[in-house]
Amino acid sequence: MIFVSLPSPTRRNSSTVSFASTLYLCPILDLLLSKVPQELQPEIRLGLQEALINAAKHGNKLDPSKTVVVKFIITKESYSWIISDEGVGFHHPQPSEPKCQCQVTHDRDLPIDESESGRGLCILNEIFDQVLWDYEKGTQVKLCKIIKKGKRQTVQV
Repeated sequence: MIFVSLPSPTRRNSSTVSFASTLYLCPILDLLLSKVPQELQPEIRLGLQEALINAAKHGNKLDPSKTVVVKFIITKESYSWIISDEGVGFHHPQPSEPKCQCQVTHDRDLPIDESESGRGLCILNEIFDQVLWDYEKGTQVKLCKIIKKGKRQTVQV
């Protein structure tokens, strides 16, 4: 089941979508991209799909009693998605820590799910101009696509 909050008259540029943990993401992605220009949609769709998979699969362990919540915000400068799950949290290196290496491992002895770990995080950093992690709980990430050209940043939420 998908829940969508309609924008209030005072906050017309934001909405919230929540759904039970699932990997069936097509209708959710369609909702989250409905206000994004067509030329940006394919790339952003891939990034959002990876982030939603991480939240549902790794965060919520595909537990249908747990939800993924996405808040979508439009400003003059950017499109932003804040994605939260109900998992135990994810430790992502803070800006002062060494960056994780963005390379996919291909260990033939591991199941396919585990042998390709790390790909989603690399995709997020390539597609979005800002990837903002919640370092305290590790259950939230903010993804921003800057409308006006700017530098990519990774900072704390």
